[in-house]
Amino acid sequence: MKIPYALLALLLAALNTIGPFAVDTYLPAFPAIRDGLHATQLGLQQSLTAYMLPFSFMMLWHGAISDAFGRKRVIIVGEAVFVLASLLCAFAPNIEALWLGRILQGLSAGAGVIAGRAVIRDVFEGIAAQRLMSHVAMVFAIAPAVAPIIGGAIATTLGWRAVFLFLGMVALALLLLTWRLLPETLPPEKRQSLHPAHLFAAYRSMFGSLPFVMLSLSMALFFSGFFIYVMSAPVFLIQHLGLSAREFGWLFVPMVIGMICGSALSAKLAGRLSPGSTVWLAYGIAATAMLINVILSYTVGDSVATRIPQIMLYTFGMSIATPTLTLRALDMFPHRRGTAASCQGAIQTLAMSIAAGVVAPALWSTTRLLAWGMVAGLTLSLLAYVVSLCNYRIVDVE
Repeated sequence: MKIPYALLALLLAALNTIGPFAVDTYLPAFPAIRDGLHATQLGLQQSLTAYMLPFSFMMLWHGAISDAFGRKRVIIVGEAVFVLASLLCAFAPNIEALWLGRILQGLSAGAGVIAGRAVIRDVFEGIAAQRLMSHVAMVFAIAPAVAPIIGGAIATTLGWRAVFLFLGMVALALLLLTWRLLPETLPPEKRQSLHPAHLFAAYRSMFGSLPFVMLSLSMALFFSGFFIYVMSAPVFLIQHLGLSAREFGWLFVPMVIGMICGSALSAKLAGRLSPGSTVWLAYGIAATAMLINVILSYTVGDSVATRIPQIMLYTFGMSIATPTLTLRALDMFPHRRGTAASCQGAIQTLAMSIAAGVVAPALWSTTRLLAWGMVAGLTLSLLAYVVSLCNYRIVDVE
């Protein structure tokens, strides 16, 4: 491998930022977009769904395509399409055109995420892979904190259309960095056929594996426990906590501090604590945060001090478990890690699409309902993880 370890971790983390940047950067601009396009709050919320659903669908294909043509090529094409989609959003004359641009962003944004996961498993094994995944997660975790702050500043100074121009510039920079720095980690002799029969067999094996599906769901539901707060941010922060569009950092900065610290601890625990013990530790910490959140929602009024710290604790616990859960699922299918990453990502983003388009709007009317949404997410995640422990095995799908 020609690229240094630190630079590889930074690049893979940066490729992962397109996903949260595409979601979080324009959230503070919702009021301006609503007024500029004469849209409704629900119409704006559906722009999130317009992004998440195609993002989930293409997760099924980015990995399979990268298994056939290599990781680097897929990432470059994905970033190029995202640049064009961002331009369409920036110059959208109405909400329908914005939806179309968001659909194209969703179709392309997952290329770097999925191919990047496969790159890690192409290059490293075991403890080394867990550490790199944790280090990538540490850098990646900065994105959700930085994105809304940047988005709020751009929207209030240059207008909401400039937010999408910024997203296009980020994607263009990642395209150039990938082209110049990232080596191809999947040699031609290890590539897999895109023949429908081969793909069908791989997808059938993966989606037919209860442990694989449950592991993927456990990550998605764990994430959804706090993702509903991200998707409810304009209502949660502005209406319930009385903050402005420039103050979204009150949610995102603590949340990301928790993610960075959790990922750092996960890297430290690699080789010192068994993967299973690491996951149980993570669930214990997140459950503590969940209980605090529910209790405070019934005993004290809404404020930054009473609603934010427990979300930070929850993301801390979640980030301890994420690298282990991710690698455990990918390692079930060592000969088709790209396709496995696609299936894993599709399951996760489908769950998050439902959280964004259905669950968050149903719960954001009160902070108590949002607290119970966290309870539901973590409880279902824990159940899925327990089910995944049954019949876990490595499957060689050629």
